[in-house]
Amino acid sequence: MMRSPVLFLVFNRPTPTAKVFEAIRAARPPRLYIAADGPRAHREGEAARCAEVRDIVMRVDWPCEVRTLFRDENLGCKAAVSGGISWFFEQEEQGIILEDDCLPHPDFFSYCDTLLERYRDDERVWVVTGDNFQRGTRRGDASYYFSKYNHVWGWASWRRAWQHYQGDIRFWPEWRRSADWSEHAADPVERRYWTRIFDRIHRNEIDTWDYPWTASIWYHGGLTATPNVNLVTNIGFGPDATHTTSGAENHIIAATPLGTIVHPASVVRDEDADKYVFETAFGGRNLRWPRRGVALAKSATRRLRGLMGLGA
Repeated sequence: MMRSPVLFLVFNRPTPTAKVFEAIRAARPPRLYIAADGPRAHREGEAARCAEVRDIVMRVDWPCEVRTLFRDENLGCKAAVSGGISWFFEQEEQGIILEDDCLPHPDFFSYCDTLLERYRDDERVWVVTGDNFQRGTRRGDASYYFSKYNHVWGWASWRRAWQHYQGDIRFWPEWRRSADWSEHAADPVERRYWTRIFDRIHRNEIDTWDYPWTASIWYHGGLTATPNVNLVTNIGFGPDATHTTSGAENHIIAATPLGTIVHPASVVRDEDADKYVFETAFGGRNLRWPRRGVALAKSATRRLRGLMGLGA
């Protein structure tokens, strides 16, 4: 029986919302929190789509406590999503977060249940992700490994971690100049990549919650438990997505069973796995070509936003 509460973040896309809701319904969480941003006044038909989405997610037919945060006005990606997560953790010590385009395998829920309990008091671990971008390469002998990358296409966390979220990453200017930042991103290509992004976040040039969450985790040295198989498929690519409109479809990976969970012997970051993620998912190997570096960095920022799992 599932123990963890679920936060379902929705907006204006009925079709993927219905598919993800069916996966949640099959898992039967004991408590379901639903946060929905309001429609944009200038988008024709959006109010009707938002209403349809809200109707879908209220079709709860299992024993479940349901709480809703339905916005009347549109707050945008950063404020709506981060506000919804904060609302969730004001009421829960720990739980699972799914967006309307993140379709989980059934094993995702038991995996999150198990790891949320196992690491609830371990302040080294900040996130449990359902995403794997290793393309079939297993890391270690356990069911999961530890990474610095907090992919958020289906994830779980604790109030103790989320309380450190800073949407304006006000720590960034000082941290940017520190030896700790240089050590955290020792590869100069990777350091330049993330410095550009965090500079823009600090200047409030990107309306998103997930880059600030990544920066907040890294600043505090948090790790992410990452499954050795992919447990969540992003089904949100397309013209009605907020960020993953095109260009990253090759990163859609089918979800597969995890099976019996085997825990790693220690909580240690797998540096080889993280290098692979940067080189392949974030395009690091392409950025190493000087003549194309600037253009590809901009392209990577624009087209590969989701690959942190940074939401669609």
